[in-house]
Amino acid sequence: MNPAKIKILLQDAVTHHRAGRLAEAEKLYARVRAVAPASFDAWHLSGTVAQQLGRSREAVELLRRALRLNPASAICEMRLGAACLSAGDLAAAEKHLRGAVACAPEIPEAWCQLGALLKVLNRPADARAAYERALALRPGFDEAHDRLAALIAETEGFVAAVPLFRRAVERRPRDPAALASLGVALAQSASAAEALSVLERALAVDPANELALTGRALALQETYRIPEAVAAYGDVIARNPRSHDARSGRLLAQHYLDDVTHEELFAEHAAFGAAVGEPAATRTLPNPPEPGRRLRVGFLSPDLRAHSVAYFLEPLLAHLDRTQFEIFLYHDHPRVDAMSARLRAHAAAWRHVAGWTPDAVEAGIRADAPDVLIDLAGHTGLNRLPLFARRLAPVQATYLGYPDTTGLRAMDFRFVDAVTDPAGDAEAFHTERLVRFAPTAWSYAPPADAPAVAPGPGAAGGPVTFGCFNNFAKVSDATLRGWAQVLQAVPEARLLLKGLGLTEAAVATRVYERFAQLGVAAGRVELLGRTPGLAAHLALYARVDVALDTFPYHGTTTTCEALWMGRPVVTLRGDRHASRVGASLLTAAGHPEWIARDWDEYARLAGGLAKDAAEHPEKCRGLRDTLRASPLLDHAGQAARFGAALRECWAGWCAGWRRSAA
Repeated sequence: MNPAKIKILLQDAVTHHRAGRLAEAEKLYARVRAVAPASFDAWHLSGTVAQQLGRSREAVELLRRALRLNPASAICEMRLGAACLSAGDLAAAEKHLRGAVACAPEIPEAWCQLGALLKVLNRPADARAAYERALALRPGFDEAHDRLAALIAETEGFVAAVPLFRRAVERRPRDPAALASLGVALAQSASAAEALSVLERALAVDPANELALTGRALALQETYRIPEAVAAYGDVIARNPRSHDARSGRLLAQHYLDDVTHEELFAEHAAFGAAVGEPAATRTLPNPPEPGRRLRVGFLSPDLRAHSVAYFLEPLLAHLDRTQFEIFLYHDHPRVDAMSARLRAHAAAWRHVAGWTPDAVEAGIRADAPDVLIDLAGHTGLNRLPLFARRLAPVQATYLGYPDTTGLRAMDFRFVDAVTDPAGDAEAFHTERLVRFAPTAWSYAPPADAPAVAPGPGAAGGPVTFGCFNNFAKVSDATLRGWAQVLQAVPEARLLLKGLGLTEAAVATRVYERFAQLGVAAGRVELLGRTPGLAAHLALYARVDVALDTFPYHGTTTTCEALWMGRPVVTLRGDRHASRVGASLLTAAGHPEWIARDWDEYARLAGGLAKDAAEHPEKCRGLRDTLRASPLLDHAGQAARFGAALRECWAGWCAGWRRSAA
């Protein structure tokens, strides 16, 4: 074929390529390669099409052939680097992308691709610099801007990323991806009401956008519209059964509902485990099965910061026997604070894995080779449960962060107590072995700056005030009916509720409407939002006489805080862990008489305690001493019991039930 015809053929191919007719373009490029094997453009553009069609390994071979024909082509080197990244050859990707920016530092796409690689390599600062270089070269470069926004969200938090997501929407107001990203960021940065509006705009453009659908479910949950949130998560799962985030979100939200049975919850957890699956291949773990040696114990959590999980973990870490255990902490959240620093001081190694890919987290944990790896998140946000299905350690356990089974067959143990999970009853609802390691599964550390105990409003001659500072998502319809019954039993009493977003107009209106339907006037209920710090939060207990627990999802930290601030807590015992935590804490604190068997008893107990608080305010000061003498504050004892349980689990693995890893 003469050069003129080859040129026409190549032009036709390019025309098809630009019009998005990739199959036609690919055939024509192949014809050009056949008749003109030295055509750089034919090889280069063939590789580009292969990459666009998702055939990264083929793209690498085609682009390598092109680069041999024209070693000075920065564009080809950039595309080859991107193809190597997609194919998983990170070393080659870095070589070619650095070659591209060295050869042509003025190409913003090359810097953007380099940033993407550096993010995968867990070098977020370098990735950010590369994205910023791309944007400096082309301020309107949407891909670089979006990648930078996502990076900041993962490494610095959603609040920091919201301005960037807003700018993306300003540039592309009908782009569903930009709208969905902004909506998800708002939902996770205390702006859930605005998030719903933005996500509805995204879904109006693209009703099938999975990020927007999942974000909408989250925003509904964050604005306490729990039944709607559960349904919305279900819609995502129906479209994509392997959406692990939606499955976890739905599982957590279902615990807030009154009408979900224990059997139904377990079936949903088992479905999550089936969707994640078991390891497809086996890998021999390097850990020697020696029962008596010092153990490497890892904790993986997004909550190694000022968070309830950290408050209960710190006393154990502080007192674990370091001659027996070496601690590895894997923190999976952008925020690192003073609590993070305190926890880090108790660890032999601290790994900040926020923003890392699942493969990178796996590689980092395998490099440390923990003997025991403990999940502290369960199905709460930012969990890494699918990684545990890959068998990262000989012994894998879950603890603290979630009130139920994970559903994973690869999760060996769950640490609980005999009150939350009675022997003979709870085993049928778990994929893990249950380890009842202590009288209560918690070890509470009161804040050093907690205010002194003060008498409540009833003791000062004012109206008796009941209070609840739990996450308002836990306030189910059954809980509201129970509280209405309490207020009917004590006609002059008031109810003080505190929670994130409760003072937002739309949320407050719905709350007051729910109470009105039960005959409770708005004037008897006061809603408070977030306080500036923990000390201010605890000081609000001076406005409460008796704390009321939620149902079917009890409070944990809030119950301990109320007791420490001298306030009795009334709880209703249920049939599962989530609705038995209050019973565990009150039993450990020496007050099982505050545990109700039904709502009638709940109302009687609340009324009696309110009368007692008003008439005998001195009793509230004694609660701290009672708590100090309880297992909850026996930090050394709880740590020893926890350590003994770890040893027992390890001994079992050494004795022969150890499994292969994937």
